[in-house]
Amino acid sequence: MQATLKLNKPQFDFISHPKKFSAFVGGYRSGKTFVGCVRMCINALEHPGIPQGYFAPTYPQIADIFFETMPEVAAAFGLFADIVASKKRVYLRDNKGRCLSTIVCKSMEHPHRIVGFNIAHALVDEIDCMPIKKADSAWKKIIARMSTVWPGREQNTVDVTTTPEGYNWVYRKFVKELAASPSQRGLYGIVHASTRQNAKNLPKDYIQSLKESYPANLVDAYIDGLFVNLVSGSVYPNFCRVKNHTSETIKPGEALHVGMDFNINRMAATVHVIRDGRPMLLGEITHVFDTPAMIVKLQDQYAGHHISIYPDASGKNRKSVNGSETDHSLLKSAGFKLVVNPGNPGVRDRVLAVNAMFLNGEGDRRYLVNTELCPVTTGVLEQQTYNDKGEPNKDGTEDPNDALGYFIIKRFPIVKRTASSQSLRM
Repeated sequence: MQATLKLNKPQFDFISHPKKFSAFVGGYRSGKTFVGCVRMCINALEHPGIPQGYFAPTYPQIADIFFETMPEVAAAFGLFADIVASKKRVYLRDNKGRCLSTIVCKSMEHPHRIVGFNIAHALVDEIDCMPIKKADSAWKKIIARMSTVWPGREQNTVDVTTTPEGYNWVYRKFVKELAASPSQRGLYGIVHASTRQNAKNLPKDYIQSLKESYPANLVDAYIDGLFVNLVSGSVYPNFCRVKNHTSETIKPGEALHVGMDFNINRMAATVHVIRDGRPMLLGEITHVFDTPAMIVKLQDQYAGHHISIYPDASGKNRKSVNGSETDHSLLKSAGFKLVVNPGNPGVRDRVLAVNAMFLNGEGDRRYLVNTELCPVTTGVLEQQTYNDKGEPNKDGTEDPNDALGYFIIKRFPIVKRTASSQSLRM
């Protein structure tokens, strides 16, 4: 790699630790296509003759983005990018004119046309700009093209470089699906890149102009390269999977505080500890059939811990199984301590209490989550929105949020200060 080529930290991280499927998710002008082209040049130098592919949402984007970027990157490696637009091919040549790699360029606009060639590496650019169904169809077609044997490697590779467009295709493929299939995590890698980390290559006022032009949630996406809700109002906008993350785990014998929500076939429990007066969410149990099944899971997974349950107050009358015992009585009989008020607090009060713990007016994040151990809850916190009536949306996924909310508002409620009659008139 020649001295003229300099990578910022996320670009270096992306190049240094390739997975079978690697995603570089960054803000505007964070060097996404650039770093994808760097990988292609490295592949060409290390494995001469290897066929590669570049995929963009449309053909104009191929011309405007890839055909503009690849020559610059190739030159930094001492290579020449021979662009043959009529064939939609780029040939990477060395200083003697020898072709080290042929890059096939295809649009993803019509996935059924991604046929008739074979490659060993693919660069998929800005796939999050596409509708999810079309993106998924294009991805499957691209994967089917990865049939060329790569000498010295056991697997072919695909790089995805994109700006995040909410909880769109990349989030589903690289985050949500992996939460449901832990065995696949070793195949996938994701690097988030902020425009700020590429500031030295941009006009001085570029980032400031973006901040002045976009609302806060879009700044998170389009500058800092984070997955944020771009569809409607988020119920928990103060939660951030990066800033509210902790790598702490439960210690042997530590007292546990479990928020619990009751629903047939989708009971949820969020497992907390309190250290130095602050709560941390370090475990989750979701999609459990009923209360007896939840009791078994808690006893099996957290044997040797004193467990306090902060349940939905309606459980004092509700029976999740046929029989004479209520959900609350079943939990008490199992030896758990119940901490619950006669009735549930208002939904608005519960949401405010949780948001205040995630981030208060002083900028203090007092509630942390081990997002790796609690992937389902993390996803729901990020994605739950308000419906057209201004209420938290109830679509069957919200149970972990309700569960943690019962714990937070019981132990860390917002203290409401009474105002004088004079102040109420102001």
